[in-house]
Amino acid sequence: MKIWITRHGQTDLNRQKLMQGLTDAKLNETGIAQAREARAQIGEIKFDAVFASPLDRAIETASIIGGVDRDEVHVDARIIETDFGRYEQCKYTKMGPAMTLYWACPELFPAPKTVETIESMVARSRSFLQEIEACDYENVLIVCHGGIIRALCGYLEDRKNHIKWRPKAHNCEIRVYESVNGTHRFIEKYRR
Repeated sequence: MKIWITRHGQTDLNRQKLMQGLTDAKLNETGIAQAREARAQIGEIKFDAVFASPLDRAIETASIIGGVDRDEVHVDARIIETDFGRYEQCKYTKMGPAMTLYWACPELFPAPKTVETIESMVARSRSFLQEIEACDYENVLIVCHGGIIRALCGYLEDRKNHIKWRPKAHNCEIRVYESVNGTHRFIEKYRR
């Protein structure tokens, strides 16, 4: 099975460099263009299933890249963005030391109060991917967010700390993995 993972297209909150966790912002014109460009890059691939988080920016991106109607996208709350708590819609440069250090190096610094922990992100990512791996798909597309994608990729790269924090995923950058009988391998990356 090939698992295609991508981050949603740009929103106005991304453009303004604001933390965008559970805020349900829509794609802007740039985000729609990014998704269309990503679809063009991967060609005529047909996905057996297209998954997205419950947030509109992910569902719209999934519809475009997946080549399916919005109502054909399987929505799963386990791949929703990280809950940034009181830092939601905070400027990247004004988060303060606790959140800045955590988001830069979660291996060393704990999540501030009100912010979802790495352990929580890892647990829901693992649950979601193990369920996908039990299915008989050839190609599956997963559209999610910049935070949770780090846990999904950590699982698919069999990382000891269960996350792949760096480099961060850009909007509509697609990472392709292979999963065969519980073993994983990175195949390629499509970047706009």
